[in-house]
Amino acid sequence: MEEKKVILLRYGEIFLKGKNRNLFERRLIENIKKALTGIEYKFIRTQNRYYIEDYDGDVQDEIISRVRKVFGLHSLSVAVKLPTSYENLKQAIVKFSPTEGTFRVTTKRADKSLDKNSMQISAMLGGHLLSLNNSLSVDLHYPKYEICVDIRENGYSYIFSEKLDCAQGMPVGTAGRGMLLLSGGFDSPVAGYRMARRGMEIFAVHYHSYPHTSELARQKVIDIAGKLTKYCGDIRLFVVKFTDIQQAIHENCREDYMITIMRRIMVEIAEKLAKRHHCGALITGESLAQVASQTTKSITVTNEAVKDLPVFRPLIGMDKYEIMETAEKIDTYSISELPYEDCCTVFLPKNPVIKPDLDIAKKEQAKIADLEKMIEDAIGNVEDILISAEY
Repeated sequence: MEEKKVILLRYGEIFLKGKNRNLFERRLIENIKKALTGIEYKFIRTQNRYYIEDYDGDVQDEIISRVRKVFGLHSLSVAVKLPTSYENLKQAIVKFSPTEGTFRVTTKRADKSLDKNSMQISAMLGGHLLSLNNSLSVDLHYPKYEICVDIRENGYSYIFSEKLDCAQGMPVGTAGRGMLLLSGGFDSPVAGYRMARRGMEIFAVHYHSYPHTSELARQKVIDIAGKLTKYCGDIRLFVVKFTDIQQAIHENCREDYMITIMRRIMVEIAEKLAKRHHCGALITGESLAQVASQTTKSITVTNEAVKDLPVFRPLIGMDKYEIMETAEKIDTYSISELPYEDCCTVFLPKNPVIKPDLDIAKKEQAKIADLEKMIEDAIGNVEDILISAEY
């Protein structure tokens, strides 16, 4: 009997897309193939299923690790593929049999040419395993083990016993582009991850205040972006030199309003960059009430500086523990905790205003002479870094 191992991939929400589903599938397949760059394999698409075949068994774990990070995939299974016949199924299913305990066989029969239906095939295969092992028993409702048999129209069947969760969500690139305000902290990388999970292609902007912040702080953000690429694909990172603007805020504006004004200028620059690069939204890592600049009033005053684009705040209802858990999951936690401060900590006031007044914020910001020129200079001298996906 000819049989071989394959990896069966399943997608989730794409099923809901109706007539547009092919567009989402094409992007998902592109993302899967990109994630498997450098690995030899054969990709099969048939009847709403994807299979990875003809790969070296030594790289199976690497394939699984990469594919599980591709947004749009719901789960995967390592299966045995074999020509469909009752005798072949009986021989192959023995390899998936537990040694003791309860089990069930679940069959999906797409090949209607067979003379048995799904339930009859399951009963036949389950009975075969019981005849070989007296320590087994069948439990159709709450089995300890489940063996799945998928009989397809192409003359082949697939047997597997384990489903591994994948990243789920929607394929990156199906929901436009977003400009992420990326710092070296825990929150903004998680915000980028969550928006990519909804299909958004991620661009990023980082504000660097050298020499008040070190080159290590800049490299920290580059390393964080590199971790995100495992989920998001390639990221274009724009590093904005923010030193002169931050110094001007410190010299001209009320101390308690410095953070408010800084954030207003940051989102203004981010919006200008977003428009230049055809991004349809800004993304921030703000979580309501986490810090002084993240109160409802502060967010409202900051938002006023954004003229045209929506601002997505995917963490707005999350607490710090949830954010940290996600940071650990996506492997940015250990980088974010490195003690290299970014520009948000420079000239930090002792008592930042919690409920800023918009008129006061505008009046204080207006004290900065030639601010528009400073903003244009910062954008004109931006460092454009392409961070290629790390697989």
